[in-house]
Amino acid sequence: MGLHALNQRAVFLDRDGVINRAIVRSGKPYPPAHLGELQILPGVDDAMHRLHAAGFLSVVVTNQPDVARGAQSREVIEAMHTHLRRSGLPIDAFYICYHDGPDNCDCRKPWPGMLLTASSDLLIDLEHSCIVGDRWRDIEAGLRAGCTPFLVDYGYAETRPRPPYIAVDSLASAVQWILDGSMPFAFMPAESYVPSLTQQQRA
Repeated sequence: MGLHALNQRAVFLDRDGVINRAIVRSGKPYPPAHLGELQILPGVDDAMHRLHAAGFLSVVVTNQPDVARGAQSREVIEAMHTHLRRSGLPIDAFYICYHDGPDNCDCRKPWPGMLLTASSDLLIDLEHSCIVGDRWRDIEAGLRAGCTPFLVDYGYAETRPRPPYIAVDSLASAVQWILDGSMPFAFMPAESYVPSLTQQQRA
């Protein structure tokens, strides 16, 4: 199936904690600060190639607010993404939000802007697509876009995602669900069961 075929199915992938190892401090995850800290997680290469062989697009959707906070540069983020591509991972596209909460953008997860833009750009059928993330923001963004959400559940010391979602221990486990066809695609529209976010959750 070509990249621009109508009704293309996709798996949206958070980056840190799904594709590469997150840096966990005091129970909370942080992105790698430089290329030397970027470690692709075990099983990711095989899982992504299996998705590719099955006709799914792999689309990375990642919040990188440290750029807006002045703690990271776009150049370092782009170098990491170049490295991920050169490693042989079949990534079809990257969508990156460089904003922070006060920017009030619509692309920063938990808002679904990156997924909606990717759907428009790549003709993705959101109802028959999935998102795999490791934080509540990923799950909410997927629900709001109408995708089936998978949580790689590390038990972080932070806000828990609202159901429904499917808990797994790795990207490889999520891919197994997807390729087995045993998962419930086409959840109801997110606004029918996801309450409005509080001001604290927007931040």
